[in-house]
Amino acid sequence: MNCQYIGICGSCTLGFKSYDEQLDYKIQIQQQRFQDIYNQPFDIIKSEPQFFRNRAEFRIWKTYDKENNFVLNYAMNSVEKTVLPIKNCLIVTQAIYDIMPQLIAILQQDVILYDKLFACEFLTSTTSDILVTLIYHKKLDENWINKAKTLESNLGIKILGRSRKQKIVLSDDFIDECLIIKDKQYHFRYKEGGFTQPNQKVNQQMIQWCIDNAILKNDLCELYCGGGNFTIPLSNYFDKVLATEISKTSIKSAKLNCMLNNIDNIKFVRMSSQEFVQARENQRTFRRLEQENIQLKQYDFSTIFVDPPRAGLDQTTVKLAQQFEQIIYISCNPLTLKRDLEVLLQTHWIKKFALFDQFAYSEHIESGVILIKKD
Repeated sequence: MNCQYIGICGSCTLGFKSYDEQLDYKIQIQQQRFQDIYNQPFDIIKSEPQFFRNRAEFRIWKTYDKENNFVLNYAMNSVEKTVLPIKNCLIVTQAIYDIMPQLIAILQQDVILYDKLFACEFLTSTTSDILVTLIYHKKLDENWINKAKTLESNLGIKILGRSRKQKIVLSDDFIDECLIIKDKQYHFRYKEGGFTQPNQKVNQQMIQWCIDNAILKNDLCELYCGGGNFTIPLSNYFDKVLATEISKTSIKSAKLNCMLNNIDNIKFVRMSSQEFVQARENQRTFRRLEQENIQLKQYDFSTIFVDPPRAGLDQTTVKLAQQFEQIIYISCNPLTLKRDLEVLLQTHWIKKFALFDQFAYSEHIESGVILIKKD
């Protein structure tokens, strides 16, 4: 990647390699990690080599040039953990890349907009819907609102202001996304502050990989469903879907996304994985299930889908997963995935194993595993 900050910026630690070189490096690491439990080739889902990241966060850094003129910059942490002022970033989407210099130039010219501004967050979709969050160390008043409205109008983007105990929405606090999976459009609304997949082109391929390789029958149980990123496309291939999530915000988003796609065979409920186990084994009753008119006995689950946080699955959830004919496991941490697979392989075998390069030029890589219960 031809970036002027390679070797200095602490973000792209593998940026000194070509795209294919950094991917090969990460594949070799995972081959060595999983060689004792999986010796077949991985399915590899590649990223675009640049302009791929749909969300980004930058510090705002104020400096002075050689003529002592005030200069406003974006900033990242350097490899030495110091502040690195930057002008651009080649891993963000083209839409973010294009708007960055325009935004910083306008901010620099207006003291009301740049005073005590310390961070800037970008969120964009494949349809180039852009939301910019400006974060301040001051209370935002009417003067700021008027200036920010003009900025929003001039750049044709959505602006949101944040400071301590303040969230000021000028137009919208969300973007609209359209994912195309197997030639079908799926519509999503991503709220500011909520979780979204960082690389939407890889995300589309992740979802399609699941559909292409899983056994699609009967009913689906999903844990850690978030805003329904996998749930909604997969629902077209199962009779009924029950999806759980502990975040109220994510459940609200998931229900909205379900409505946007006119899907009626999904039930979303706010429950932890441990609570779901308790409900399924009749250890406890939950009003949340009654409120959603969910009766677990009415489901004929064949598949469980899990996309846990970096900590992976707890022991209770691993035991739950072992009861299902098929497990689809999406992982953001190969270390905890390896730990969990060592238990799951007591009852299941690996049908498919994929690596998803969502975070190109970093050490990080996502994984997907489909497991089938042994006869």
